[in-house]
Amino acid sequence: MRDPTGWPTLAGNDAVIWSRYVIVALIAIGLAGAFHAGLGAILRRAAARTSTPTDDILLRRLRGPTRWLFAGIALVLAQPAMQLGPGGRDWWNFVAALATPALAGWLAIALLAAGNEIVRVRVDISVADNLRARRRRTRADILYRIALFVVLMITICLMLMSIPAVRTVGVTLAASAGIGALAVGAAAQPALKNIIGGIQMAFTEPIHIDDVVIVAGEWGRIEEINLTYVVVRIWDDRRLIVPIAKFMEENFENWTRRTSALLGTAFLHVDRTADVPRLRRKLIEIVSADPLWDKRVCGLQVTDSQPDHLELRCLMSAQDAGRAFDLRCNVREAMTAFIAAEMPEALPRHREQLRIERQPGAGVGR
Repeated sequence: MRDPTGWPTLAGNDAVIWSRYVIVALIAIGLAGAFHAGLGAILRRAAARTSTPTDDILLRRLRGPTRWLFAGIALVLAQPAMQLGPGGRDWWNFVAALATPALAGWLAIALLAAGNEIVRVRVDISVADNLRARRRRTRADILYRIALFVVLMITICLMLMSIPAVRTVGVTLAASAGIGALAVGAAAQPALKNIIGGIQMAFTEPIHIDDVVIVAGEWGRIEEINLTYVVVRIWDDRRLIVPIAKFMEENFENWTRRTSALLGTAFLHVDRTADVPRLRRKLIEIVSADPLWDKRVCGLQVTDSQPDHLELRCLMSAQDAGRAFDLRCNVREAMTAFIAAEMPEALPRHREQLRIERQPGAGVGR
């Protein structure tokens, strides 16, 4: 029996009948829980004998939803023993219409989370050459968040449509869905733009997890890629939150797009009369002794000539951006110290100062 609003009522059911419903339901849930616990113990014991973490992750993620799924199946099997009356069947159908999409959505979300965690475990991004691992990790994270959003929306819609009053309102609003869709689309344009950008990013892959990028003038690593924004961990441990649309529409630098190996530079300014070959030999000596060098590139070139100095570029290579930055600092410090201690004549000087120093008797006290 239902009231005028469509909700089930309890009329015509006494306390004895409802007590029978509760007792049968509790027995069914208890038996389902015991069966679930026993089956879980057996499966966990079997999983402990394997070396792969996949089964452990699945068991841990599915423990909660399967427990209540077993309880739901047990209640369905026990329904004939309840001998439901008209009011009881109304409530049964109402609760079943809410619980079925909720349990299905919960199970789907648990499977998605388990799949994403399995990818995280199998893909190691801590190794040196990790481009393929970072690509798989990035795509799995983005697709997981998109699928999670879709499953949640479908589950909520199915649960709401099971409520008679909401279903009636939904049918009424369907006539004006066109105008409503335009209004919602105009209001949610930035969010929709970023969501579509996230889907596009999952397949075009302009960035990956742990990529080194320069965005908005900041140097950092991609820490998270969410559905609508990206978290960039800057070198000083600040976090820069960037909308996904910015990566799809604006220019940015990606230092690890194909490989993590990079070239680093350190610029020096020396006098025009400096012994450049000697400085080149010293650079090779310094870089060869530094463990940060990956033994690919090392060289020194004159990149500019000014009236009072030469610009020298020290070029060296390293396995990744962090090592390249430290190697540049080491080379700059060591070369500067060498020039100051061993080649002070290479320090840049103005031509007028040099002319005065070369005059006979210059620097002799009167």
